[in-house]
Amino acid sequence: MGPLLTLKIDVDTFRGTREGVPNLVRMLRTHGAHATFLFSLGPDHTGWALRRAFRPGFFQKVARTSVVEHYGIKTLMYGVLLPAPDIGKACAAEMRAVRDAGFECGIHTWDHVVWQDHVRGRDAEWTIGQMQKSIARFTQIFGAAPRTHGAAGWQMNVHALAQLDALGIRYASDGRCRLTEEGALADTDAGPHRLSVAGKTLDCVQLPTTLPTLDELLGRRIDGVLVDASNVAARILALTAAPRDHVFTLHAELEGQKLANAFEELLRGWLAQGYQLVAMADYYQKVSQDALPVCPFAWGEIPGRSGELGMHSASGAAGILAD
Repeated sequence: MGPLLTLKIDVDTFRGTREGVPNLVRMLRTHGAHATFLFSLGPDHTGWALRRAFRPGFFQKVARTSVVEHYGIKTLMYGVLLPAPDIGKACAAEMRAVRDAGFECGIHTWDHVVWQDHVRGRDAEWTIGQMQKSIARFTQIFGAAPRTHGAAGWQMNVHALAQLDALGIRYASDGRCRLTEEGALADTDAGPHRLSVAGKTLDCVQLPTTLPTLDELLGRRIDGVLVDASNVAARILALTAAPRDHVFTLHAELEGQKLANAFEELLRGWLAQGYQLVAMADYYQKVSQDALPVCPFAWGEIPGRSGELGMHSASGAAGILAD
């Protein structure tokens, strides 16, 4: 059996669900690849994200990754100049079509912008309320409770992590692994683990993202080379040349649309490198019987992305998530 490359697809927006998701389903089926689609299930308030303009590094990312080009003006107006569409209500058929095509489906969030921007400082009541909305909508759409979860913006708090256990979520991908400036793993032992929160080891197995995302690489000069849409796939493939299990996060709004050619190049390249392209459920099945390490959930930064993210922290570094 070759190494596993788990494809985790974050679906953030109405447009991404309506247009990017069907494109990804077609590409994945063409290459015989499995994947997990994680859906945003409530209102699309993408326009509210413009408030992030005051955060360090935000403008640099906007300039590098052509946010308007990838997301579209209309999406960037949702919740500001245009009403926020209810993704779960409007796109239930598209979501069920993903399941019917044989792909795993799970929860990303209720309201992507609200969760990403606020969950870190919110209390248990607010956090559980947001998650219960997601659970109810997912169950309404799919007729079954979700099995997996992937946090919007890799943002969580102690209440959300504990709620995963309460909801019976057996595996999730809520955090990142630390990366070097070149995008390589800073800790080569990083991978599946359980979390220790407030002195308790949680049951839910975390499958952290081990690779940079395309938008974290685009527009940066790495090893003297400017990374753009023509060579970003080659940059990722260089990081996966040495075989080991990986989790790659992609976005329906990017790889499902303007960056589709780069994603197809990745799919072909990974298959040529001997990877099995799998869903989170497949990876969990492989590691669920292992004696997994127990790690704190810490905060840290990823090159090419603004703000702090939830981190796999095998060393127990500073910045550990607190109550």
